[in-house]
Amino acid sequence: MNKEFRIKNIGDLKAVADELLQNNETPDVWAFYGEMGAGKTTFIKQICQELNVVQQVTSPTFNLINEYETTSGKRVYHFDFYRLNEFEEAMNIGTMEYFDSGELCLLEWPEKVEPILPDKIRNIYIRIIDKDQRIIKISDNE
Repeated sequence: MNKEFRIKNIGDLKAVADELLQNNETPDVWAFYGEMGAGKTTFIKQICQELNVVQQVTSPTFNLINEYETTSGKRVYHFDFYRLNEFEEAMNIGTMEYFDSGELCLLEWPEKVEPILPDKIRNIYIRIIDKDQRIIKISDNE
């Protein structure tokens, strides 16, 4: 998928999340790029809501990864690499195994682990227009 969405308010995220989840051939690893405050975590929360995640979705800032379960028993892994001090930390928590699990992996600050990102990945770029509006650009590498 290569597409661009203009988000006028937070309510528009549901339709974008729905569209991204409709395609069964999407990559398992989704990398979210955007400056601080762009809405990466907010968009991930919406995606998890559409997937019927049971747990409350929060940013895994201090422990690098949160694991969620959907009502259908699927797992979703949510990474936040913002506070990653050394690349080896990502390796030590088994990041590669998560990427290879076949479960959906949602990554905030993926630029911190670019050397280990898989070739097949969904890149999601969020650009701030103003307080409420965003441009979300999707680019799948397959």
